[in-house]
Amino acid sequence: MSEAVCVRVEAGVGILELARPEKFNCLSMAAWNAIGAALTRFEQPGSGVRAVLIQAQGKHFCTGADLDEVQGLRGDKTLLAAFLASGHRVLRAMEASPLPVVAACQGLCLAGGLELMLGADVVFAARGARFGDQHAQFGLVPGWGGSQRLTRLVGLRRAMDLYVSARWIDADTAAAWGLVSEVVEPEALHAHALAWCATAAERSRSGLALMKRLARQGLDLPLADGLALEEGLAVQALLEDDVSEGLSAFSARRKPQFKGH
Repeated sequence: MSEAVCVRVEAGVGILELARPEKFNCLSMAAWNAIGAALTRFEQPGSGVRAVLIQAQGKHFCTGADLDEVQGLRGDKTLLAAFLASGHRVLRAMEASPLPVVAACQGLCLAGGLELMLGADVVFAARGARFGDQHAQFGLVPGWGGSQRLTRLVGLRRAMDLYVSARWIDADTAAAWGLVSEVVEPEALHAHALAWCATAAERSRSGLALMKRLARQGLDLPLADGLALEEGLAVQALLEDDVSEGLSAFSARRKPQFKGH
């Protein structure tokens, strides 16, 4: 654990909690490094973790990069590049992780916070949450993949709207655009996200890893190549030990008990 991120495990769910509410949970290099290190630990076979939940303390999820840190780095191009690379490295690791990664967002989710959220597989938003990209407002451009992930997720025109206008959209609009998976009442946000993660934790870890690879990798492939990937991984899945347990449970009309539980 670092001062920027609290890390714990609850019932098979690895929880990463942004812990700088006094600074709106802005992202420092230390925060990125803590998230990356924890994710690596969660992925180890003996960790018992089968899903990851990113949440935040206080009123807001995250309003972006730690601009005080950015200002201090602007005189050194190498350090500035390392600061940006830390976020890119962790977000790519989140997307490549065999574990499903969930984000639970309340209050403001802006700029770098939006980029962090975009790296998750599933996103729950509290009603009243607001999402936006403020980079252009200050002469900046996204530095943690926002210019690429947002466009792919919501389409060119909606992404350009947010990039140029720097306006905020509410949680219902974000859901309609496909930016978030579901909107829940604020008081239920973290319990709802944790319950979803607990459900994921009951699934086959190897099966979910293959499913995530299909979904993520397939996005960047032509349809024919994506179908070929699915065909190959489906054969691989059928050879997994967890499939034997799953089919036995189906025949016996009982709940599967996959390895690692």
